[in-house]
Amino acid sequence: MLEAIDLSLVNWSRAQFALTAMYHWMFVPLTLGLTVIIAIMESLYVKTGNPEWKKITKFWMTLFGINFAIGVATGIILEFEFGTNWSNYSWFVGDIFGAPLAIEGILAFFLESTFIAVMFFGWNKVSKKVHLLSTWLTAIGANLSALWILVANAWMQKPVGMVFNPETARNEMVNFWDVLFSPMAVHKFLHTTSSGFVLAAIFVIGISAWFILKKREIVFARKSIAVAAIFGFLSSVYVIGTGDSSARDIAREQPMKFAAFEGLYNGSEGAGLIAFGFMSSSETDPNNENLKDFNMKIEIPNVLSYMAFMDWDAFVPGINDLIEGNPKYGIMPAWEKIERGKQAIAKLKAFKDARKAGNEAAAEKLKTEFMSPNFQNNYFKYFGYGYIEDENMLIPSVPLSFYSFHIMVILGMYFMFFFMYAFLYTIKTKLRQKRWFLHLAIWTIPLAYIASQAGWIVAEVGRQPWVIQDLMPTVAAVTKISASAVQVTFWLFAAIFTMLLIAEIKIMVRQIKIGPKMDGGTH
Repeated sequence: MLEAIDLSLVNWSRAQFALTAMYHWMFVPLTLGLTVIIAIMESLYVKTGNPEWKKITKFWMTLFGINFAIGVATGIILEFEFGTNWSNYSWFVGDIFGAPLAIEGILAFFLESTFIAVMFFGWNKVSKKVHLLSTWLTAIGANLSALWILVANAWMQKPVGMVFNPETARNEMVNFWDVLFSPMAVHKFLHTTSSGFVLAAIFVIGISAWFILKKREIVFARKSIAVAAIFGFLSSVYVIGTGDSSARDIAREQPMKFAAFEGLYNGSEGAGLIAFGFMSSSETDPNNENLKDFNMKIEIPNVLSYMAFMDWDAFVPGINDLIEGNPKYGIMPAWEKIERGKQAIAKLKAFKDARKAGNEAAAEKLKTEFMSPNFQNNYFKYFGYGYIEDENMLIPSVPLSFYSFHIMVILGMYFMFFFMYAFLYTIKTKLRQKRWFLHLAIWTIPLAYIASQAGWIVAEVGRQPWVIQDLMPTVAAVTKISASAVQVTFWLFAAIFTMLLIAEIKIMVRQIKIGPKMDGGTH
């Protein structure tokens, strides 16, 4: 059974990982999208031969390089934390989590790094087409890096393609393709990368708007906005589509997360969608501060049922259904899952004890029972619940999940209209006359980052307390070290990452003020 865990250790370890991940994600989405925009701009240069497109490409390439360098530093620290702070998790996932990360490091990272060198330093050393190819391969490499990280994260949200080995107490991969092409992984990859495309397009439009306000590089700025507006609009439409698919995945595989970010306490048929709402400071349950009453909400009837299950009258379980159970809809109460999880842990312990004592006959019998389909489907399936001491631990922060989700959705819709407006007034050459829009474009840059961070808050806070859905909670995954040691590294990382962010912003601002330069090279 699980030894007593210092909850402050768990909370500080979670805080440290969240800090690192959120700082890292300030750099990643811009990298994902800006590489594609740069490749499109260079394609226009190669196609038209217009040197203005080369100047545009090289300017945005410089900003990409600054962002990429700092993003790599935070990403390396993030991967190390799996070993330093989450060693029990790293052991439990076996080769499943390690395989995608290894592929990301060996294949995608080296592919990306190799062609970045050609992209930055090969302008007058290779032909136009070879250089263009290196730029596109850099964009592909950057997004391949994201693919493998997101595949690993999706497996944590929905474990597939694996079997648990009681001999080693590790999950082992049995089908790589199930892991790679699970619906959760596919939709998470498409939604996350396309959200990075949206952010990068907003970044390009916002910086270009600044040049127009300063009456500098007008042709450069208008061309940049035109490309970014088209790319951003298409990406924003795609983000909405992939977000819809992801929501249905969550409704099926992570119903508690779905109920939390929708603010659904009691399930119903034909459930309504809360389009807008404010929560009060009072709890619906005095034993759980994560459950808050609504002061005000605007609800659209039946829409949530359709969004979740493509059926206007489908039953959508609420938080209370998932905790208390609902026999009518085959929902098992949380206490029963906890009891079954404890039985799974006890069976594994009995097997290990028998093996350790040299009682091979008893060990083999226990192993056979443990690995039987009936036990796997009815008991091991709830293995992680055996570490849960209080049902309230199974409920994530509803306010944080609800507000993060709705901020992400509202901003996502705004971005789509923002891109339409930007393109419309660019082609009509009226953009210089719309100073209010140019100022709005600059202030939309931080909104893009807020939406991006909100998406990850929904994904990660909403699935608490699980580090692996239903199989391992955070209390079982953490490394047994002193909480004070984690606190020290938390504040150390906070200082380092903040300095890196300030340094990047200063370097970016200086480079933007310098502006694009016409290159005198041969091609």
